[in-house]
Amino acid sequence: MLRRKSVLLALFAALAAAAMALVGCAPAEQPAAEQPEEAAGPRYVNVYTSRHYGVEPVFDRFTEETGIEVRFTTGADALLRERLKAEGENTLADVFIAVDAGNLWLAAEDGLLAPVDSQVLQDNIPAELRDAENRWFGLTQRVRTILYHPDRVSADELSTYEALADPQWRGRLVMRPSTHSYTQSLVSSLIAEHGEARAEEIVRGWVANEPILIDSDNEILKSLAAGRGDVAITNHYYLGRLLEEDSAFPVQLFWANQADRGAHVNVSGAGVTANAPNRENAIALIEWLSGDGQEMFAGTNHEFPANPAAPVHPIIAEFGEYSADPLAKEELGRLQSQAVELMNRVGYQ
Repeated sequence: MLRRKSVLLALFAALAAAAMALVGCAPAEQPAAEQPEEAAGPRYVNVYTSRHYGVEPVFDRFTEETGIEVRFTTGADALLRERLKAEGENTLADVFIAVDAGNLWLAAEDGLLAPVDSQVLQDNIPAELRDAENRWFGLTQRVRTILYHPDRVSADELSTYEALADPQWRGRLVMRPSTHSYTQSLVSSLIAEHGEARAEEIVRGWVANEPILIDSDNEILKSLAAGRGDVAITNHYYLGRLLEEDSAFPVQLFWANQADRGAHVNVSGAGVTANAPNRENAIALIEWLSGDGQEMFAGTNHEFPANPAAPVHPIIAEFGEYSADPLAKEELGRLQSQAVELMNRVGYQ
């Protein structure tokens, strides 16, 4: 027994001596200045984005200016939120970009986004365009308003979203289906303004007018141009893009509700994910998009910048100034399920 114990002690002593020898042979720690680049952290950021128009050149410019590569995956807002939920702590996503404030709010409420304490973002993005707890920040503004064909409709006939429930528009109205977040946020804004009963009356009037439903704002405008419908509700920038291709495109824009609460404005925005592996790079990207990259980010899609200091694309500037609904963007998410139920009740498909 003692012999066995002595053998084990000798063996442990030999192993300890070998370990000390290895430590003695190990290279000395490099000074910080001589560390390889990887030691400073990854030089990339992973983005989940439902915004897909024109993002690639914007991300390329960010990489040129910062050296941080942007790796991105596109998909619908709701699908990307579900993916973030499913991936949990194992997600590779650092930034979530959505094209609807309601979806940004839902992502934040689901704990998928983390607050960011950034003076740059505080300075660049007005308070009404960002989350009160700094979990997401609006980066561009998109106005959902009234479009019409001037050969068949006079601007004098137009006024509000509510007035499109009038029977005069029966068979002449083109709209997006109820399943799209743009429609859900617009109806949420009606609930916020009028209460649920009056909002239901308005939406019931739209449905009674038997609108043509097309799940693409771009195709809605092309339908107006082709004579399928006279008046529509779409985001403003789709007309901007079509006018860039063809300055004679025969559809015109009317800013809705200018005599009362103002036109419905949504945002495209971003937040840092709660489990971001590269949080600092994520913050750097969002800060850049709100500042140096703001003109390019908004302009490539003909949206209005969120940063008031950034210039507006000249085609969009031609649409003229408008008054915006001051409704807090959080309300678009908070009222979203109520809006969906309302549309189901009145048969809005």
